[in-house]
Amino acid sequence: MTKLLSDISVPDLSGRLAVVTGANSGLGLGLTRRLAAAGAEVILAVRNRAKGEDAIAEILAETPSARLSIRSLDLASLSSVAGLSEALIAEGRPVDILVNNAGIMHTPSRQLTTDGFEVQFASNYLGHFALTAGVLPLLRASGAPRVVSYSSGLARRGQLLWDDLQGARRYSPAAAYAQSKLAMLMFARELQRQSDANRWGILSTAARPGIVATNLQITGPRQDGDTSSTRLVDSTRGWKWMWQQVPQGVLPALFGATSPDALPGSYYGPDGFLGFTGAPKVTAPPRRALNEADSARLWRVSEQLTNAAFPTQPTR
Repeated sequence: MTKLLSDISVPDLSGRLAVVTGANSGLGLGLTRRLAAAGAEVILAVRNRAKGEDAIAEILAETPSARLSIRSLDLASLSSVAGLSEALIAEGRPVDILVNNAGIMHTPSRQLTTDGFEVQFASNYLGHFALTAGVLPLLRASGAPRVVSYSSGLARRGQLLWDDLQGARRYSPAAAYAQSKLAMLMFARELQRQSDANRWGILSTAARPGIVATNLQITGPRQDGDTSSTRLVDSTRGWKWMWQQVPQGVLPALFGATSPDALPGSYYGPDGFLGFTGAPKVTAPPRRALNEADSARLWRVSEQLTNAAFPTQPTR
């Protein structure tokens, strides 16, 4: 087992239900492993069922008592997001923890989803926005619901291009990714404001994992078969001061999802050199993420794009 530079204490999660998107690999699998080990029942919301089954087998080998199940989810498809939301609503079980984790990074060319959205903005942000709206009644039915949304240190480079959110006029793989992660951070903070205003009872946090050795950094860039764009990633993976492994990288999100000390609306990331590695701590959001007017605007635009419905009046 990988030795952690630091770790956090996770409370007993017996009787809690968690939903983790992208739970079959990387950070999603690492989080699922920790939540299950603490007693939570975890729904792996994944696009590839076979990989989800492999992930379950891997966790059960370590934690035979783990309670795990798979649900299909393609965040690049609003119909798939709605299908999962409707299925969970039909089951009627309160959702205690929602981890908005899944994503894609630096697709070389501009790709559109079936809904007409740029794929990074859709997969990393819009799909999670719609999913959170869809399961909101189940979150509200929990005694103390939490939503953790994954951002990135690259959100600092992000900018919301209001007249070109889908990159139709000028597409950059890095800019599209940074925009999607800035949007996720703004969403997490706005979700807390909306929850407070409408009395949903949600504790919403955002997390950035630091630099973690997963497939995220290579899968997207290599979609066109060119490996030169990931040469730097490949050549630096042995630098331990820069890269950390998944068990360490999940700690900021795990803290937001489980710690009694997690603060509403906070942003957690590693405390080490340049925020690359380390123990989770409160991280200062980039300036653009602090603009509450822009965050409210993004919320409204996202509702229009996804046709997601959040209640606008206090509900309890």
